[in-house]
Amino acid sequence: MAPTLTAVHWTYLATILVVIFLMIRRRDVVLPCLAGSFVVALLYKESLIGAVQGIFNGLMEAGTDLFDVMLVIALMVAMLQSLRIMGADFKMIAPVRRFMSTPTRAFFILGSIMYVAAIFFWPTPATALVGTLLIPVAIASGLPAMGAAMAVNIMGHGMALSGDLVIQGALKLSSEAAGIAVQEMFIPAAILSLVAGLTATGVAFLMVRRDMLSGETPKTPLISMEEPEFGRYAGLFALVVPILMFLAVAIMVTMKIRGGGATALLGGTAVLILFAATVAQSPRTSLEDIVVHLRHGLLFAIKIFAPVIPIAGFFFLGSQGAAQRILGEGAPGILYDLGRSLAACLPLGKIPLAFGNLIVGIITGLDGSGFSGLPLTGALAQAFGTPLSVNIPVLASIGQMGAIWAGGGTLVAWSFGLAATAGIAGVDPLELARKNFIPVLTGLMAATAVGIFMM
Repeated sequence: MAPTLTAVHWTYLATILVVIFLMIRRRDVVLPCLAGSFVVALLYKESLIGAVQGIFNGLMEAGTDLFDVMLVIALMVAMLQSLRIMGADFKMIAPVRRFMSTPTRAFFILGSIMYVAAIFFWPTPATALVGTLLIPVAIASGLPAMGAAMAVNIMGHGMALSGDLVIQGALKLSSEAAGIAVQEMFIPAAILSLVAGLTATGVAFLMVRRDMLSGETPKTPLISMEEPEFGRYAGLFALVVPILMFLAVAIMVTMKIRGGGATALLGGTAVLILFAATVAQSPRTSLEDIVVHLRHGLLFAIKIFAPVIPIAGFFFLGSQGAAQRILGEGAPGILYDLGRSLAACLPLGKIPLAFGNLIVGIITGLDGSGFSGLPLTGALAQAFGTPLSVNIPVLASIGQMGAIWAGGGTLVAWSFGLAATAGIAGVDPLELARKNFIPVLTGLMAATAVGIFMM
């Protein structure tokens, strides 16, 4: 049964349409998101005071949820700054430069390494590790920072997370809601994630190459590739830092440390390296130098996330759990309700069901999570697939593609994945989301078409 849509739902939907329109027109969307948060809170609370509080609570909720990503980016940038002072960063990446010698090689090697890393310990900590070490190398080879960000984001937070073939958190949520075993979804999810990912990656590379040839995408390196003046311990740190990072990876894999725990391990490792590099470079001024490095890292992270937090605050209103913390107990899950209403209007048949579940997944992914909509797309697969004798695992996998690719995320600038990638690469999250739109949409269409044949 479809939920009853109220003025709150329609206002929220209207704001989303305005945001999408402005993003297509390459305009900033912070203002309409703040206005939408205020109006939605006003309609729900029926109180001016409650509406004003709702804006702040939304910003607070977004800031709290994004802070771990902001912090690990700040620490990684601070660590890189301490290594840059002594020239260790140049020595550290010098051996890799011969493999990533051209923009084409850099794009695909960077994306492939990100995919493997994300499969084993999830994309956000993988972004901090792979991005910090290899994005500067890719940029030095001639690949624009935006191209490097697209490779990392699409192959990590898109292809790897939408399949989730090792950790299987997404598969577990979808399969439980669909009433099937995880093993039944494994092959369909693997096939569709690879189809979507390889298609999106190919289209993204062609777009990056076109922009490079036309001169539209500038080269914005994070580090200088000119040989610097090396400090006394530059060679030692160039050797020790990769060893420590790969040791952290080994610990994650062997001890099955995932998600936030993996992010914390990387962040803590960055702090230890920052401490050691600062003291080694200049013991006498290290007390002041470490503050300078930390300030540099935090300012960098805040600059990237400043426009993301108010946008995320609005879209968190659509997620029931976050909405109740922002607006109070009993607040509706607006995106969930909109997804259910759309599902109730779907005509029967393989093609409309497949694309309908994909769209429902994308809508629920607008909250920036990617995982919150999986119970809905899985349940819809069971509800519609059973009476029509449609392959339920495939239909659930299609919905999973929409939710994860959108919210996991490659399409929304306020998702953890896209924001983290933009932060590490030093690009605008909104611009990265715009650049991803055509490749990702093409990949999802291809995956859905394959899914229809599999159904």
